[in-house]
Amino acid sequence: MRLFRSFFAAIALATISLSGAAMADDKQVVQTLYDFLSNPASEEHAAAFEAAASEDWASLGDYSGKTKSRDAFVKQVGGFAKLIPDLNWSVEEMLQDGNQIAVRSRATGTPSGPFFGVDGKGKSFDILAIDIHTVENGQIARTFHVEDWAGALRQLSSQ
Repeated sequence: MRLFRSFFAAIALATISLSGAAMADDKQVVQTLYDFLSNPASEEHAAAFEAAASEDWASLGDYSGKTKSRDAFVKQVGGFAKLIPDLNWSVEEMLQDGNQIAVRSRATGTPSGPFFGVDGKGKSFDILAIDIHTVENGQIARTFHVEDWAGALRQLSSQ
């Protein structure tokens, strides 16, 4: 009986260790997105994100049902390099439950010109973002996201 309990205890510990390692790896996979957002001109960061996101990755940011593909997202982020050269997207908290990873992050930057029709005249923004990522087979398969762009525009247009 003791041998039986020891055997199952060993299996349970091994499973916990393996799942902990998988969770750490999933979080690192998700981190590549934020590294890319903070380095939008970097081909190395773009390539790392492309490797971390599945070929059919879908970005959903509203209730329209429309999604953005991985390639369209990479192109959009590349445009941030000129528009917001000092963009920084820092992860403040990352929580995981199974293959779902929720991220609370902060985006800061100073647009170099008009941003969403607002000329911030050298002003900066500091906003909150919440994302929920689904990781499947070691890659980000889907991302739901909400950013406070209205708050950014208020900050850029304030006196």
